[in-house]
Amino acid sequence: MTAPAARRDQRVSPVFLALVAIMGVSAWAVWKDAVASTGFAVFLFVVSGWIVSLCLHEYAHARVALHSGDLTIGAKGYLTLNPLRYTHPLLSIGLPLLFVVMGGIGLPGGAVFIERHRIQGRWKHSLISAAGPLTNVLFAVVLTAPFWLGWLDGAPLEFRAALAFLALLQVTAALLNSLPVPGLDGYGVIEPWLSSGVRRQAEPFAPFGLLAVFGLLWIPEVNVVFFDAVDAMLRALDVSEYETWYGLESFRFWPEQPSGPADWFPVH
Repeated sequence: MTAPAARRDQRVSPVFLALVAIMGVSAWAVWKDAVASTGFAVFLFVVSGWIVSLCLHEYAHARVALHSGDLTIGAKGYLTLNPLRYTHPLLSIGLPLLFVVMGGIGLPGGAVFIERHRIQGRWKHSLISAAGPLTNVLFAVVLTAPFWLGWLDGAPLEFRAALAFLALLQVTAALLNSLPVPGLDGYGVIEPWLSSGVRRQAEPFAPFGLLAVFGLLWIPEVNVVFFDAVDAMLRALDVSEYETWYGLESFRFWPEQPSGPADWFPVH
């Protein structure tokens, strides 16, 4: 690959830059209460921020894969941070956004196609899979830094709540995607260390792993345990349950609230 082509393959997409701009402008609008409906500004901030996090998640997978030996990553457009490059617009972007809108669950949904046969070494394979959830963790730390650094004293409640809710989505995504379930990154971390027989047995379940996890969250007892863990992590970062709850309520600015996960979202 020539140097100019390599640079084009890694040039940041205008789509991603537009998302970052929307995130910044909507954050300013929430802070200044500059629009008639602050809830709509919160909605724009959270949705654009969530798509940005999906792009960064998949970019992390791709960047680590590139340095681990898969030199085809650049030509696939994965290093441009363009959300439309991450496999399927509906399954990778649309479906996760739907679950965010329905009730505040950060559903990992993007994907990059990595040519694993080009990569040698089990540790490299594990690190490629771990890079995505670690990016969500880092994004959560960045979003909550103003809380635990004391920078938000006197800040508008709506702004604090919007940051808190977006951070909650990052924590839920990191936790869900770290589970050792076929089809999720957590399983990808341990897969290289499993026997070939176990990998063959688990492979047919990979397309259904995420759906199975989400189905378990419909069980009230499992749901409570999961969100208790999420709340505990956010409290450790000085984010209160009230702020995440208010962020969800502000995010759902429409008059009629949809049924589904939003009805059992256990933040009080």
